[in-house]
Amino acid sequence: MYFMLLYFYLSSAMHSPRYSTSCQLLGQFHLNGMHKAGDVVLGGLFQVHFFSVFPDLSFTSEPQQPTCHSFDVVGFRRAQTMAFAIDEINRNSNLLPNVTLGYSLYDNCLSLGIGFRAALSLASGREEQFITDKACAGNPPVLGIVGDSSSTHCIAISTVLGLYKVPMVSYFATCSCLSDRQKFPSFFRTIPSDAFQVRAMIQILRRFGWTWTGLLVSDDDYGLHAARSFQSDLAQSGGGCLAYLEVLPWGNDPAELRRIVDVMRKSTARVVIVFAHESYTINLIEEVVRQNVTGLQWMASEAWTAATALQTPQLMPYLGGTLGIAIRRGHIPGFRDFVLQIRPDHNSSYENSMVNQFWEHTFQCKFAPPQAGWVEAGGSLCTGQEDLENVDTELLHTSDLRPEYNVYKAVYALAYALDDMLQCEPGRGPFSGHSCGSLQRLEPWQLVYYLEKVNFTTQFGDQVSFDENGDALPIYDVMNWLWLPDGRTKVQNVGEVKESAKGEELTLDEDKIFWNFESKQPPRSVCSESCPPGTRIARKKGEPECCFDCIPCSEGKISNTTDSMECTSCPEDFWSSPQRDHCVPKKTEFLSYNEPLGICLTTASLLGTFICVVVLGIFICHRGTPIVRANNSELSFQLLLSLKLCFLCSLLFIGRPRLWTCQLRHAAFGISFVLCISCILVKTMVVLAVFKASKPGGGSHLKWFGPLRQRATVLVLTSIQAAICTAWLASSSPAPNKNTQYHNDKIVYECVVGSTVGFGVLLGYIGLLAILSFLLAFLARNLPDSFNEAKLITFSMLIFCAVWVAFVPAYVSSPGKYADVVEVFAILASSFGLLVSLFGPKCYIILLRPERNTKKAVMGRGIES
Repeated sequence: MYFMLLYFYLSSAMHSPRYSTSCQLLGQFHLNGMHKAGDVVLGGLFQVHFFSVFPDLSFTSEPQQPTCHSFDVVGFRRAQTMAFAIDEINRNSNLLPNVTLGYSLYDNCLSLGIGFRAALSLASGREEQFITDKACAGNPPVLGIVGDSSSTHCIAISTVLGLYKVPMVSYFATCSCLSDRQKFPSFFRTIPSDAFQVRAMIQILRRFGWTWTGLLVSDDDYGLHAARSFQSDLAQSGGGCLAYLEVLPWGNDPAELRRIVDVMRKSTARVVIVFAHESYTINLIEEVVRQNVTGLQWMASEAWTAATALQTPQLMPYLGGTLGIAIRRGHIPGFRDFVLQIRPDHNSSYENSMVNQFWEHTFQCKFAPPQAGWVEAGGSLCTGQEDLENVDTELLHTSDLRPEYNVYKAVYALAYALDDMLQCEPGRGPFSGHSCGSLQRLEPWQLVYYLEKVNFTTQFGDQVSFDENGDALPIYDVMNWLWLPDGRTKVQNVGEVKESAKGEELTLDEDKIFWNFESKQPPRSVCSESCPPGTRIARKKGEPECCFDCIPCSEGKISNTTDSMECTSCPEDFWSSPQRDHCVPKKTEFLSYNEPLGICLTTASLLGTFICVVVLGIFICHRGTPIVRANNSELSFQLLLSLKLCFLCSLLFIGRPRLWTCQLRHAAFGISFVLCISCILVKTMVVLAVFKASKPGGGSHLKWFGPLRQRATVLVLTSIQAAICTAWLASSSPAPNKNTQYHNDKIVYECVVGSTVGFGVLLGYIGLLAILSFLLAFLARNLPDSFNEAKLITFSMLIFCAVWVAFVPAYVSSPGKYADVVEVFAILASSFGLLVSLFGPKCYIILLRPERNTKKAVMGRGIES
């Protein structure tokens, strides 16, 4: 709606007849201002009063003056900064020589309506009529405008002035929406955009690990655009989440403020960011004090970082330690001396009365004629000779100039652009036909062209230029509200944030920061504590991404960083540590010589071997005795040697499996046992042959079992097993294997048999010989006592077959190294069974009953006396 009114104002104020040689205003706005004549005039819009009663909108013959009250000394100081900058430029012979700058400064009274009227007055001029050529062309009343301080005001004013390409350089409007060059083609600013301010705040949040924050914004363009930008940038940066977003109400709405502060009090967020002007913040803090909400870390936008109204001892328990983004501070030499020379004009009109109003406000006096009853009530009259140095006024607080420094740079930007335009050489200009702008026919759009390219450095070393959106080079100071022990407050600079080739760079002196907490340390402000290594983040359904649970990584997976989203699997030969924060080599498992089980089996194997050697020694020492000679001593010696090999081959099953041990263990096992069983089989066959030969007509049986044929039989039977082993190794050899199927966290080293058929044939052949020996011995068990070795063979084969029948299911069902244990146990058990059964009784007779070691005793004829 107000855009329609604005267009009406503009068309009314700037209307000119098509064929007239003069342009005439249809009416004037009567505004509070300050003016100085010059060859070129620059306009300015400043907030010199806080409040206003808006006058009648219609044009009347009688001037309608807005009623402005509550004088703002800080706003007046900004207006004086523009006056000082213009005065300094006029005294500078190197900048705009032979050109005198003037100014027209107006008070917007913190009102959009008055501010817009002031902008139209600057654009249309104050003269009721000025003569022009037939095209109604001439120098504009003002070439450019410095201001306004409010984003909302700048949006409204620039929308209209942009149609006529009148340049406007703001010193305080930060709304990111003003960077839209399509909507605001002639708008510039010397203060960074809120887009950068938002990113600067996010940098501070990330610096201190604050991922859970509250955001409060004012209900205007400044706050609402900042809220949208903050939400978008925070989500893109992954720097945190908003616990709440509240819009501060216009004016003092107690119910709404109570609700907002109650949300803050109940929230777990300890950091509160406020994007609002000072007037909004004051109402908010008053409610915070009423509800006694302490323990919060406040972050202030540049709009209230330097608000002295909030920097009071009464509010420091709540606002102490506040971190704020502030406009870059600048020192302006000579400015204090300039304002000390201010003197009121007794004959000043209302349109040139800012100084008089400041004087009356500062010295609490009135210029004549005063209001009725003023003198009678004890009021004093202003003389104009009062001494400013004798009063405490913010006008003289020139050591910490921030918005004023932006005003200063804005004026110089317009001056440098004008200087560049006037230095243009005819025929080499940037405009149509390579023309240049001239002082006689200046046009605002020409100055816009040069403003876009302006680039200069102030005498304090700060570079001033504008990007393609009319925004200044972004740089902010970071401020901290210090609560001194004596109760005083101080706002100190603790760092800066600026744009560089690397992005936003934040520099903080953390040792200087005052934290308003008992710990004197930065607070923790997170929805969920960080997930330590060994866990991963699990989002909570329906809650912001900063609220999550920490789930331990499953076995075999790790996370070695904080707040890991996923757990990664360990490599094949590694497993997760107990803390799940790193991978460790998997434990290896095999039948080792160092473990108790391996030691026992090794000892048993060596013991069996030793017993075989001892028995062999006994038999060699007593080889001439009947008990040794009775049943083919050569086969007994071969049997003892084969048993010794059986005991020794079990050692190949102990230790880490390697290719040669895997290939050798089963071959050695198979050949050794076939050799052993072959000897037993031949002994059994010899026993039967001897028995047959003892009968009439049975002598022919012995010739088939002479010593040579016995050796040949053993050799042939053993060679068959050797051939089986050779074919098996050649076709599908056993090989070491790392098995992870038994245990996820262990690597079981084992020997895979390669060909199951080959392994089965090997065992089957041993079993066939064992069964054959058992059957033959079983048939010979009832032979006369002289041939009673058949009983020992029967018993030994019974033990052997029982062990290996039990071995098969136990071997199949045993995992990992226990399969080797079962096989070694079967080898040792069967070997000990054969050794004890076959040689135990003979050794007993040889060593303990030598009287039975005679031919008669062996032949069963009794014991010799």
